[in-house]
Amino acid sequence: MRLYLRLLKNILPYKFRLFWAGICTICASAAMVYLPWIIKNIVDQVLQEKNVERLTYIALSIIVVFILRGFFSYGQHYLMSYVGQRVVIDMRQQAFEKLQRLPMSFYDKNKTGTIMSYVTNDVSALQTALVDNVVELVTESVVLVASIAAMIYLDWKLFLFTAATFPFVLLFIDYFGKKIRKSGAQIQSVVADITSVLQESVSSARVVKSFVRENYEIERFGKENMDNFYANMKNVRLNAILTPVIELVAAIGVTAILWYGGNSVINGYITAGSLVAFLTYAVNISNPIKRLSKVIAAIQKALAAAQRVYDLLDLPETVQNTEGAVALPPVQGVVEFKHVDFAYNENELILADINFASRPGQVVAFVGPSGAGKSTIASLLPRFYDVTAGEITVDGYDIRKVTLQSLREQVGIVPQETLLFNGSVYDNILYGRLDATKEEVETAAKAANAHDFIMELPNGYESMLGDRGVNISGGQRQRIAIARAILKNPKILILDEATSALDTEAERVVQEALDRLMVGRTSFVIAHRLSTVKNANKILVLDKGRIIESGNHEELLAKDGLYAHLYQIQYRNKENNEMDVVG
Repeated sequence: MRLYLRLLKNILPYKFRLFWAGICTICASAAMVYLPWIIKNIVDQVLQEKNVERLTYIALSIIVVFILRGFFSYGQHYLMSYVGQRVVIDMRQQAFEKLQRLPMSFYDKNKTGTIMSYVTNDVSALQTALVDNVVELVTESVVLVASIAAMIYLDWKLFLFTAATFPFVLLFIDYFGKKIRKSGAQIQSVVADITSVLQESVSSARVVKSFVRENYEIERFGKENMDNFYANMKNVRLNAILTPVIELVAAIGVTAILWYGGNSVINGYITAGSLVAFLTYAVNISNPIKRLSKVIAAIQKALAAAQRVYDLLDLPETVQNTEGAVALPPVQGVVEFKHVDFAYNENELILADINFASRPGQVVAFVGPSGAGKSTIASLLPRFYDVTAGEITVDGYDIRKVTLQSLREQVGIVPQETLLFNGSVYDNILYGRLDATKEEVETAAKAANAHDFIMELPNGYESMLGDRGVNISGGQRQRIAIARAILKNPKILILDEATSALDTEAERVVQEALDRLMVGRTSFVIAHRLSTVKNANKILVLDKGRIIESGNHEELLAKDGLYAHLYQIQYRNKENNEMDVVG
């Protein structure tokens, strides 16, 4: 009930349509309730009195009632469906907006398929609950209440005799409803797992085929598919048990009416027409109760999906604008890390006591073994994560006290894995600044050494890149990402191993574009190949989350420490590779 009340809050913006839907529902249901009363009049007034004129009047009234019922039924279904669909659309929008605001830690801990399931499968389950089931729930509830009122009016003693079965019906509905809801939660979880396996397999098709793991993926998907089957069959069993149990209790009630009501007619307490009408109303009660049991079961299943959606909506937004946050003005690019600690999990420090400063236009490089914390530092500057201790300032502003938008608008990132959208080349570059002109887009592409290869594509800037940019090479993807960053024109730039995945020729072209991009900006370079950072103004060497060395290339070689050791290893490897090529 708490969940459903929360769902109903989303209906308030559409209360006017909901009001008229309620009027239509009452009128359509009233037509159903009126029909047994007509049967009563036929038995008591027409058949006994042989009144043909009365029969004609009743026959015409039945036609009028069904015409009105059709009109009100249309209004009820249309208006209720409109409200339900709007609520579902609103909730899907809320879920997507929430996903945009959640911190990177959420995406680190959840599989892509599971996240997608919140907005697709779970919200779709809510659609069934709020549209189809709510229409039936309201209709059957009105018929049920009106029928009970009519039965009390006809013979309250007979009604009390009938009502003795109601507590048993409610008991069964409550008992099975809880089990069905638990089963529904399991179904939604399994569906999310199926979506996750599907997403992973499709997005990694090249890896799957290169390792000849098609059969393995088929078996993995088959297992999740069968888990979904078993979860659904458990839900089916519960529903299959609930319906005949309710029907049995209803049949006992109708039998009791026949026995007690028959005696009442024989003894002259009520008329035969009243008993027939009472029996019809009893059927009107048993049918809604039976249908309501199915509807409630479906709603319980949907509420499990609602719980998942609300669990998502209730997640804390740990990285957000603090109270009183101000817009960061255009910056010069002075960045300082002051005694910064960071941990993804409590008591597991990834970075410890990080201290450094950069001046405008400087290039600061981070090097060190894998897992040393280089990429983590780059993630802290745009506030993808918040520091555990210490502070980071840009031009003297604590980045936690400025708005996220104003901070991130002035930070450009070129990652190692270039993420392009399934759209045109033009749209992917334009993503850097949506109000840019065509000339500005082309200028950015030229600066990124991308214009020439773009013009060689079948449709130039309008060529479609495919999912994640699969239609072009890695070096071309990287140059489009650089063009996007150039178009954004940030004062602070982060290059996260932007050339490490490229071959020598592609690296040369991309590095040339990067050098052009870094001019006049404060740049932070995370490097795997130390040859790419030889000209950096400052090189910070990290190991196990701490800065253990700093200086320029020559100074660090002179120290003969970790940097010199790493450089010598890479230099020897390069010499060996060159000798192999010559040989």
